[in-house]
Amino acid sequence: MGKIKLNVLGISYSQTQTGAYALILTEEQGNRRIPIIIGGFEAQAIAIQLEGLNPPRPLTHDLFHNFALAFNINLLEVNIYRLSEGVFYSKLICNDGDKELSVDARTSDAIALALRFRCPIFTSDEIMEQAGIILDENQAMEEDLEQDDLYSADSASSGRAEDLVELTVQELKTMLDEAIKSENYERASIIRDEMKRRKKD
Repeated sequence: MGKIKLNVLGISYSQTQTGAYALILTEEQGNRRIPIIIGGFEAQAIAIQLEGLNPPRPLTHDLFHNFALAFNINLLEVNIYRLSEGVFYSKLICNDGDKELSVDARTSDAIALALRFRCPIFTSDEIMEQAGIILDENQAMEEDLEQDDLYSADSASSGRAEDLVELTVQELKTMLDEAIKSENYERASIIRDEMKRRKKD
């Protein structure tokens, strides 16, 4: 069974399930994508890592990462090995220096950990055939996700343009630091998006 390497393309607010998010994985050597519906907590854990935010205290996945490293356990790869009734099943392939171990995990948790350990994510040809979506060029342009897309619905409702557009870059940096210190990661994400938008302009 062939292994296909996947990359995290981004996260967006789910249009089909209230309070849920869509994690999009894309094959490294190809144009198919796998959408996985995940919860808000897991989306935040993945987004924090994608966006390079540094929480003042370790979140659950950071704690797992630090705990594993303290005991010389390394995460070698994540393997999404099964798809049943719309649910993806994953394994963490670990090494403690002596032997390789396989640990069952929810896919959202596995991806959050893969990003922290900087390890590869794989799936099988069979799962890619079942769940992979090929977008035509126009769809790809419209639906291409950037990391900015996280909490896009919340960003709109929080009035980003109204309360951030008049601030200086330095003021935004100060607000970003304060949001991270107070562990308000949704707000931090919105502020970071505004800073990114200005860099593009």
